[in-house]
Amino acid sequence: MLYTLAFLIIFAIGGLTGVILGSLNVDLHLHDTYFVVAHFHYVMMGSIALAFFAGLHHWWPKMFGVMYSEFWGRIACILVFVGFNVTFFTQFMLGSQGMPRRYYSYDQLEGMAETFRIYHHLSTGGSYIMGLGFVITGIYLVHSLFAGKKAPANPWGGASLEWQCTSPPPHDNFSKTPRVGDCYDFSAVRWDEKQQGYVVDAEVHASSASSGKGH
Repeated sequence: MLYTLAFLIIFAIGGLTGVILGSLNVDLHLHDTYFVVAHFHYVMMGSIALAFFAGLHHWWPKMFGVMYSEFWGRIACILVFVGFNVTFFTQFMLGSQGMPRRYYSYDQLEGMAETFRIYHHLSTGGSYIMGLGFVITGIYLVHSLFAGKKAPANPWGGASLEWQCTSPPPHDNFSKTPRVGDCYDFSAVRWDEKQQGYVVDAEVHASSASSGKGH
């Protein structure tokens, strides 16, 4: 969920800065500057990477049958989110001050090289923070494969069919024909202390679907 929220924020910033670049009078100043670089990375890199990690963490227990450390997952997500913004939001500032991209050296821009330097340092520091988040993610995911707690069938409290089979799913997904219910009705979902996961009351689930409840 944290990665999903982070994706929405990053994609919103990327989209709104695209509107700015679409304005001709502003784009005359921002064209071919680091503002464009930052906008591109917010839309094409940050959004896609965060959405990918959101899906990876959501489906990891179902795919591999093990749970990762949610504590370290939160820490890594915060590091990636903060690091990404420190890395690329500073580039919006660089671009708004007129720093062009694809230059080997900025010394020929009289008086500007020193102004740009602090933003470069911040951006580089942010990349290290983001990189640390990625490294931590890789470590706890790999660790879960060898020492992770066995995942229950439904660790997140989902009401759709894929969370009613074991983790990972058996051949043909279900050992017996499941009862199909309303995947948006969570009244039948409850926490089971013994399984340390959520279970779906099939009778309640099926009856709510047949009565139209939850639609």
